[in-house]
Amino acid sequence: MLSKTAEYALRAVTFLASSEACDKTPSSADGISAGTQIPRRYLNRVLQDMVATGLIESKCGPRGGYALARVAAKITILDVVNAVAPLGRIASCPLGLKSHTSLCPLHAELDRAYAETEAAFAAVTIKQLLDSASPIIPLVDST
Repeated sequence: MLSKTAEYALRAVTFLASSEACDKTPSSADGISAGTQIPRRYLNRVLQDMVATGLIESKCGPRGGYALARVAAKITILDVVNAVAPLGRIASCPLGLKSHTSLCPLHAELDRAYAETEAAFAAVTIKQLLDSASPIIPLVDST
């Protein structure tokens, strides 16, 4: 379903959103890695991708680190996924069949499912995830 990169990006953004809610200071890559269980080398790539798309900001220096570029209430799951591993849609026959001038029933149905997934991801913000009534807190072992 979601790529490992998208999963890691969602973890990192959720971590940054929860950190910002606490103290407003940028988080170091080491801190994000420890808090999300994302391997540090992989995390660097994910963070760079999100900085390049403007989802997060990078600040240099002793008080530097990473922070959300906008408030968590304005960032959706789809925003995060699209920043690192956009969901694919089917616009034409994946087999390249010339007789398929529109999508066949199989690929039309798959594309409809992709559209529904995009809509579902676009409807949920990171803030909503953090404010959930669930007793399970994202990224925290509650045992």
